[in-house]
Amino acid sequence: MIIIKSDSEIEMMKIPAKVTAEILRDLAEIIKPGISTYDIDRFIENRILEADMKPAFKGYGDFPASACISPNQVVVHGIPSKKIILHEGDIVSIDAGAIYKGWYSDMARTYPVGAISEEAERLIRVTKESFFEGLKFCRQGNYLSDVSHAIQQRVEADGFGVIRDYVGHGVGQSLHEQPSVPNYGRPGRGPKLKKGMVLAIEPMVSVGTYEVDILDDEWTAVTRDGKYAAHYENTVVITDGEPEVITLLQE
Repeated sequence: MIIIKSDSEIEMMKIPAKVTAEILRDLAEIIKPGISTYDIDRFIENRILEADMKPAFKGYGDFPASACISPNQVVVHGIPSKKIILHEGDIVSIDAGAIYKGWYSDMARTYPVGAISEEAERLIRVTKESFFEGLKFCRQGNYLSDVSHAIQQRVEADGFGVIRDYVGHGVGQSLHEQPSVPNYGRPGRGPKLKKGMVLAIEPMVSVGTYEVDILDDEWTAVTRDGKYAAHYENTVVITDGEPEVITLLQE
């Protein structure tokens, strides 16, 4: 069942969304060669707790950290560790959320670590652009797969791969709600978008194959060919006009 949110409920969701957006904005200043993914996770958790909120991911399905921190070939669900040190030329995807009075936020960004290759820069840029191509179709009356199709078209136009095994989702008083939001597929399918739907739309894009493997920790998803992957996610509210992206800061 797709849960439609009221205007007042959406206003509640904007509170943790803004806090999460501020944290991920500020991460750009601390992600540098030599930092560990554990230290990044501590920064995120401390900021969430300082805002009198709870980390959305910690303990979710027994996930052991407050954020998924996924370097290079890790697509998603990377577990932070003191042993994982970022180096010049790496990229790192960070997926995080907060809970405020029972309402969840969810967003992700991919960051360069120092100077990165032109291919890695293009991967990050196209992943972000694919989200905004999908956003154009986040209007009441369109089909959900119109969004998915637009994302896939943008990604594949640059020769990159769209990850199939992980998709976006509804979000609200649970981190994952219906509907699932694939980043690929034919247009004109699935549920029609309605005012009050809140969707976490999150393209995950690879340089090479879209196939992934799960490591022995049963969380970390890596590209099968070991090539880089990127992730870009926002929480989007369907309105009776333009969609509202509540995890984007108005600056």
